[in-house]
Amino acid sequence: MFRSISRLHALRQPGTTRSFQTGRTVFANTPSQAASGSSTQDLPIVQYVKRKVEEWSKLQSELAPDAPSAEDISRVRKIRELEPLQKAWTDWNKTKQALDETRGLLKAEDPEMRTMAEEEYVMLSNSLNSMVETTFPALLVHTSDTAHLSAIIELRAGVGGSESALFTADLVRMYTRAAQANEWDVTMISSNTLETGGTKDAIMEVKGRGVYDALRFESGVHRVQRVPATEAKGRVHTSTVGVMVLPLTEEAESSSPEDDLFSMADVKLEVMRARGAGGQNRRRAFQILRARLMDRKLNQEMLDRRALRRNLVRSADRSEKIRTYNYAQVGFHRYSIKANTTHVSQDRVTDHRIGMSVNNLAMVMEGDGLQDFISALQQRHQEELLEEAMSE
Repeated sequence: MFRSISRLHALRQPGTTRSFQTGRTVFANTPSQAASGSSTQDLPIVQYVKRKVEEWSKLQSELAPDAPSAEDISRVRKIRELEPLQKAWTDWNKTKQALDETRGLLKAEDPEMRTMAEEEYVMLSNSLNSMVETTFPALLVHTSDTAHLSAIIELRAGVGGSESALFTADLVRMYTRAAQANEWDVTMISSNTLETGGTKDAIMEVKGRGVYDALRFESGVHRVQRVPATEAKGRVHTSTVGVMVLPLTEEAESSSPEDDLFSMADVKLEVMRARGAGGQNRRRAFQILRARLMDRKLNQEMLDRRALRRNLVRSADRSEKIRTYNYAQVGFHRYSIKANTTHVSQDRVTDHRIGMSVNNLAMVMEGDGLQDFISALQQRHQEELLEEAMSE
């Protein structure tokens, strides 16, 4: 609760675990900036919430006072859907009114009253900024339908021969360490290790709540630029690895006919004699099939939504590189960086989709630094969803 001034009472804000970046501070954070504060009514998100609340009020007025009709049932459903937004809007107006009244006390002659008003102004300003940046967006963007899904990660060496295979093994280790840091369970389903070193391809199963939503944007072409251990002249080689993150679903999670991704009548089964865990392999095969079809379905839905908003969908094109790993060009060892050497030209990881670079490649490859990219990509996704919601 805020400190009470002139019987102004702060309001408790609805809790939320998601955050958004609106790219703009609505209110001054210090009383000295109060005079230059921008008008909140001009913000697109505030205008949108206002229109939604007006729609809520109109639906309320259209309800039949006596016997409800079929249209009333639809209205009630929409009213309930907009109710949290209406409550947040009420809190917004009351807090804004309290801020306007507090602004008049900033020039009070009584020093103690002026100090209390300054403290109140800062807290109310922070509260309103939080509503714009967190509360309103969280109510407009619905919880992800895939928040409960785990993931399957497929990695395949691409351009670069043996160096690409070595980097595939590095990425397997990176994702394993990142999963362990998040306390997710990791299982290696299959791995094609080369005698010369490195991994040609690998399939990993990562289980935990929110795994797919966290890792889905790792899908794409990962490029590495470094001096191979076998390079005698110190030339930088460029290699690529293809990564695909698929949603992992169990058969028990798809009990609804609407959620069926395929029919057994459309599946051709070939039975062959072989040693080993036949039933286990059959279950794995169907698990990967279901994951591929789910990935295709989710990606198509995302493409359809984006196509309605804009014609250009470059971020979903997996043929383009999404991230580049530039190793420090020092010595001839892949991981050696001399502490006393000043000739370090790279040691950087860049995600080309969001233009983000991290100048600590070792931390990223150890899994800890990967979280920075994951968080930034999730943030961008949430902002795109908010933009879609406000364009409806």
